[in-house]
Amino acid sequence: MHKNRLRLVGALAAVLVAAGLATPAQAHDKNATLADLAQRHGRYFGSATDNPELVDEPYKAVLGSEFDQITPGNGMKWYATEPQQGVFDWTAGDEIVNLARAHHQKVRGHTLVWHSQLPDWLTSKEWTADELRAVLKKHIQTEVRHYRGKVFAWDVVNEAFNEDGTYRETIFYKTLGPGYIADALRWAHQADPKVKLYLNDYNIEAIGAKSDAYYKLAKELKAQGVPLNGIGLQTHLALQYGYPTTLEDNLRRFSRLGLDTALTEVDIRMILPATEEKLAEQAKWYADLTDACLAVRRCVGITIWDYTDKYSWIPAFFEGEGAALPYDEQLQPKPAYFAISDALK
Repeated sequence: MHKNRLRLVGALAAVLVAAGLATPAQAHDKNATLADLAQRHGRYFGSATDNPELVDEPYKAVLGSEFDQITPGNGMKWYATEPQQGVFDWTAGDEIVNLARAHHQKVRGHTLVWHSQLPDWLTSKEWTADELRAVLKKHIQTEVRHYRGKVFAWDVVNEAFNEDGTYRETIFYKTLGPGYIADALRWAHQADPKVKLYLNDYNIEAIGAKSDAYYKLAKELKAQGVPLNGIGLQTHLALQYGYPTTLEDNLRRFSRLGLDTALTEVDIRMILPATEEKLAEQAKWYADLTDACLAVRRCVGITIWDYTDKYSWIPAFFEGEGAALPYDEQLQPKPAYFAISDALK
């Protein structure tokens, strides 16, 4: 922050305190970003972003000032980074890494192994186990090496389980068996021994069949000495399905395994139109999940899946739903924003 602006902020705070309108802490908090407030708890507060929206300067200004962590929504996925076999393209991912560096933000790598958004050359061919292992290892290690020292964590394997806790029948599972997960973690660790390695999924916020499957797998991987550092809970929630009331207990049980946790892709959608009542309920949910993360020491941070309804993925995927994020389409903060801010205070 510019020194003159700092002086101005300090002077304004002093006036508010002198007038009895705020305590010193409250006066300071009025100008604190979500990242500032999270850092007081030793956490980060981040946002996903995607390359097409970076031409929007007002959007970029908020992205660069309010948050201290960024996740590329698409730019590091396999279709973007290895569009032809053995031909790598870092353009999209590098743009976001460079943007983050300019604003002193850390970057979460997303994602190395996922069943979706794969290039045609990978999905259109029948692979032997040996062939696919070689392809998978090369992809993981080339990408992790490229971003070595530039990302603090990787979502190594994304969405590996079905809702009932069985393994998802992906190209990797069907060809290589469940051992592909341990292999992916080992290969990523070899390429960057310092980066934090996560498994990441949705609908694992509450204790249930799917989160139990991750708990069991994590316990096995840890016992085998596989390099796993954390579990990413995507936290794509919807008002009509109810709040995951066992979230804090779930975070706690993973931390007892010696794992970090993070809320990695948070949004809370609703059936449109958005009403005052729905926005108030959404705000409470955002506060509650923030409280849950703060209550568990090894919950390291929260990332919203882009910060504004203007660029949310929800309307395109869930017909008639939306208004899922803490900022509206005009980049103005909604009740959810103030609820998060209050929870962090």
